[in-house]
Amino acid sequence: MTDQPQPVTENPGVESTFAEAPRERAGRGRGDRGDRGRRGAPRRREEKPRSEFDQKIIQLRRVARVVAGGRRFSFSAAIVAGDRKGRVGIGIGKGGDTALAVDKAFRDAKRNMFRVRTTEQMSIPHDVMAKNSSGIVEIRPAPDRGIVAGSSVKTVLELAGIKDVTSKILSGSKNKLNIARAAVDALKKLKK
Repeated sequence: MTDQPQPVTENPGVESTFAEAPRERAGRGRGDRGDRGRRGAPRRREEKPRSEFDQKIIQLRRVARVVAGGRRFSFSAAIVAGDRKGRVGIGIGKGGDTALAVDKAFRDAKRNMFRVRTTEQMSIPHDVMAKNSSGIVEIRPAPDRGIVAGSSVKTVLELAGIKDVTSKILSGSKNKLNIARAAVDALKKLKK
């Protein structure tokens, strides 16, 4: 017999040591991130081309529907988009997270975009008034006053590029979406 120590094995007759065990996936251990980059290295995002339209969120809500297992949450976004040169639109989007809802709303706003009839000074030619659901809005030309408006009417007028107007919200409703829709309906009523 030899005086060398024998390796300890659970199954007699089968030798195994940790040093001799081959790695099945070389270079893909827990600490190795492969082609995804190292920790702390800045990730490069794909640059999206800049849109010709500006956008503002006028309403962002978390909504829930009740199902057998409890509540399922999603998000609803309302956006006003415009090019500040006479085109404006309102869109609504719903999605599982806010970014998805905002993207859908922006696409919807671009689909609903229309051109506002304006004067040469980018004001409106005459008084208009419109009602949408519970929102009632009146818009009047006001030379050298700038935009005197509140709530989401101001957002609609700014993104349409309209200057020197005053507006009044005549409804008791504070619903920003209905007020913005009423402002858009009023702008659609304009005649040259």
